[in-house]
Amino acid sequence: MKERQAGILCPLFSAPGNQGIGDLGAKTKMFIDVIADAGYTVWQILPIQYTGRSHSPYQSYSSFAGDPIYINIDRLCEVGLLTQSSIVNCNKFKNRVEYDKVREFKEVYFRRAFRAFKKHFDAFRQDYEQFEKEAFWLNDWAHFYLFATIHHTTHWQDWPVAYRDWFQGEHSIDLSDYADELAYIKFLQFMFYRQLNELCVYAHQKGVSIMGDVPFYVDLDSADVWSNRADFMLDEKGNPQFVAGCPPDYFSEDGQRWGMPTYNFEHMSKNDYAFWVKRMSWMHRCFDIIRIDHFRAFANYWRIPADSDTARIGTWIDAPGEDILKRIRTACPNIQLVAEDLGGDIVSRVYDLEKEFDIPGMEVIVFQLETKLLRKPIRENVVLYSGTHDNATINESYAHFSNNHRISLRRFFKKRGYTHRKFNDMVCHFLLDSEADLVILPIWDICGYKEEARINVPSTLSDQNWIWKLKDFKTFPDEIKKTKEWIKKANR
Repeated sequence: MKERQAGILCPLFSAPGNQGIGDLGAKTKMFIDVIADAGYTVWQILPIQYTGRSHSPYQSYSSFAGDPIYINIDRLCEVGLLTQSSIVNCNKFKNRVEYDKVREFKEVYFRRAFRAFKKHFDAFRQDYEQFEKEAFWLNDWAHFYLFATIHHTTHWQDWPVAYRDWFQGEHSIDLSDYADELAYIKFLQFMFYRQLNELCVYAHQKGVSIMGDVPFYVDLDSADVWSNRADFMLDEKGNPQFVAGCPPDYFSEDGQRWGMPTYNFEHMSKNDYAFWVKRMSWMHRCFDIIRIDHFRAFANYWRIPADSDTARIGTWIDAPGEDILKRIRTACPNIQLVAEDLGGDIVSRVYDLEKEFDIPGMEVIVFQLETKLLRKPIRENVVLYSGTHDNATINESYAHFSNNHRISLRRFFKKRGYTHRKFNDMVCHFLLDSEADLVILPIWDICGYKEEARINVPSTLSDQNWIWKLKDFKTFPDEIKKTKEWIKKANR
């Protein structure tokens, strides 16, 4: 990533789509066309694994299983599993994702497509068997999801012992009545990754690389923890002894208690950190670049006793980040990583790891909208953002500044030749002209949206998080097109 590039941040669920959510269909190819024409060569998305009850992409049931909600129904017609005349649209022009409604809507078509898939299996046999061979996690996932369905999605720690400890026992449960359901769960993963692979190929043809996103931690209620129990700090019943979070800092005065179990690094070291290697190898298979969320935990992490209901009580624990990253690099020599190293008091060892493994960090300008901070040079080897999915948009932040603050910022940009009427245009243009090798602009900042486009408010469980989407192609392509000349003149 040493050449100068411009990228765009837009969650997949936020892309326009006819079926209630941005997905892996033709509208997303049109989205790629728009950003490629404007000169953007990187598209960053958020995790697209199977999300849990909160719909947060950072809390998923698996590090590997894709979320079927992103499977495009029209493309199932293209491979002969559905007829186009049978398909209707769902929430086509809404700018909010209604997850439960979309899942219910698509499930009917998925079941119908599965029946056709079984009937015409010979046409898919070679590709399906190759996918089964590559997807080493598929069998674990299918059983986990089946058991969760049988027990009405209650946490696996509360399942009857034979199900809870299925991997540690003798597989004594008779699952013959569920053979078809297990096949259906695997079918969905086959179609998800078939469509994702085809979309990535299309993006590459347009000169666009896709940046995926991997959370450092995994959710307790996941196939990962259920099937790899020894890799986590759990008791004999599968309950966490410690949970992850962060202490009080700039972002949260009480800290954050995330609830994910912490890793048992002592045990992981004995199998050469196999879970991490497999996880990153699979992501490397899927994406051109991978951002690691909460990268600082490779250096040290905040460990909270599981029986504590506050993040204020915890301890910093050193992590074997160098050993893990070495194993990942050995398995994937060409992997391109980006480190999310924002927030809190970042220790020097984090930057040492980034330097040793040539991993760029992040710098976010929405935290630096003070003239004295804007004058400072950015640190070397960072990806420069106007904002991220966890921040207010540029125009939302600007609207809450005092009048004097707004005047001083406009004066700063105008003195440097940025005379745009819209404040977001000033910021985006300024960043594209910066010395950073890669600048990534969230689509909401390019378009000048305010609080209506806020993706997530950290430390909140709100039904307004993770739901914003572009409803159509009427306005945003022109907003993106305006940056084409800026990108060209910035030699990106």
